[in-house]
Amino acid sequence: MTDAPLLLQRRGAIAWLTLNRPATRNALSGDDLFSAFETVLAEIDADPTLRVAVLTGAGSAFCAGGNVAEMRDRQGMFAGPPAEITARYRQGIQRIPRALARLGLPIIAAVNGPAIGAGNDLACLCDLRIASSAARFAESFVKVGIVPGDGGCWLLPRVVGWSKAAEMALTGDTLDAAEALRIGLVSQVVAPEALEDAALALAQRVAANPPQVLRWTKRLLWQARSGTLDEALDAAGQFQGLAHHTADHREALAAFFEKRPPVFTGAGMAPQEGA
Repeated sequence: MTDAPLLLQRRGAIAWLTLNRPATRNALSGDDLFSAFETVLAEIDADPTLRVAVLTGAGSAFCAGGNVAEMRDRQGMFAGPPAEITARYRQGIQRIPRALARLGLPIIAAVNGPAIGAGNDLACLCDLRIASSAARFAESFVKVGIVPGDGGCWLLPRVVGWSKAAEMALTGDTLDAAEALRIGLVSQVVAPEALEDAALALAQRVAANPPQVLRWTKRLLWQARSGTLDEALDAAGQFQGLAHHTADHREALAAFFEKRPPVFTGAGMAPQEGA
């Protein structure tokens, strides 16, 4: 296996991404990892053959968050006075949420083990989340005397609601997979040995739909996290106007009336009638 910090495997229309630092339980540290997120996500976003991505972790953990040993030793992004640490966060780990926010492809977190601190936030940055029964979740920054520096206080309330997010962030408590399912942090929990197949099945259900419409729908979902209803309606109207003139929309209607499975290509705009 390559020693790249983020592995990419293409499985048909699915981009399978694996955090590849099992020795550190896939801790989020180092410029090579931050750069890998930017590079790999940009690469898959530009690939017209891909329709959905899955993110998981190598080894027993999904992502253990920040490198606590570096925190203790005041190394890497944790070195120097407050102003330097602020700059390193902006130039370092905060590149990951920004890269994921730019990603047009829908992305699924397949949480194979603990998702702790920034690892919990990484899962929240994905559009869908499914978990192994061995997974654990914690917004645990307070336990090491810091705040969520990667946007967790913006992300988590939008996933589980304000009250539960506040409870998680202010207590730092760890939740098991069953509790994560109950509060809506994940949508499925499966046996550890079934996680890969379950993630692939979910990804295939997503990938079966028109690729451009998937991207527009994801953008509307993200915009809804902080926009107003009027802004959401304006954007939905704009995307809908475009969607009604795609070849995939016409194919979907034809397949519906012909009672057959549709075949979506992601081709550009269909010719307008009378053109």
